[in-house]
Amino acid sequence: MNVQLFIPCFVDQLYPETAFNMVKVLEKATCDVYYNTNQTCCGQPAFNAGIWDEARDVASKFMNDFSGTDYIVAPSASCVGFVKNYYSKLFENSSVHNKVKDLGKKIFEFSEFLTDVLHIENYGAELNAKVTYHDSCAALRECKIKEGPRKLLSKVKGLELVEMVDNETCCGFGGTFAVKFESISIAMADQKVNHALATGAEYIISTDLSCLLHIDGYIKSKQLPLKTMHLADVLASGWE
Repeated sequence: MNVQLFIPCFVDQLYPETAFNMVKVLEKATCDVYYNTNQTCCGQPAFNAGIWDEARDVASKFMNDFSGTDYIVAPSASCVGFVKNYYSKLFENSSVHNKVKDLGKKIFEFSEFLTDVLHIENYGAELNAKVTYHDSCAALRECKIKEGPRKLLSKVKGLELVEMVDNETCCGFGGTFAVKFESISIAMADQKVNHALATGAEYIISTDLSCLLHIDGYIKSKQLPLKTMHLADVLASGWE
């Protein structure tokens, strides 16, 4: 099975180890993994800022960069959700309408691909820790991902998953929201982190590093006994 990786901007710049761990897991599942070094952004930041012409240019490049592949897999429900749900708005009534529809059928968030396409839940991972799971808004609402990541975590040896209160509540990041409404964003992170701490968990796990970046920033600013970890890093732990 041929899989083309899409590595979002912030993963490439800040969390490259998560991308490498995603490759490890996919290759363990006998996927043929490819990475097009010409890839850039999916266009979501420009779209969210209302700069649709520029977003359309970036999205057109994305479609060209990822043409001719069986599947596209990314460690970000935010980016995947944008491509699936908003490219059709960018290219409404255009000549690439069908191309956009086909692209939406081929792109998957990492955990979604593992559970819904590969139908493999146990990857032989081991993490001796108590963890809690954060449902990112994009995963939950844009990609309809809820049980898949939890099934994957349930198969990790030594891992104890404890649900936090209000696990579907936003962490406060929201991209430009965190910049425009900083005080509200911080208050939401405070609520999320305190709910996580109340479980006694050592780690907050999520599908989205954008959320974890925000949460981790708050944790470190308060010097709290909690760590963040992307699901791909969990599934690649405990084996070479």
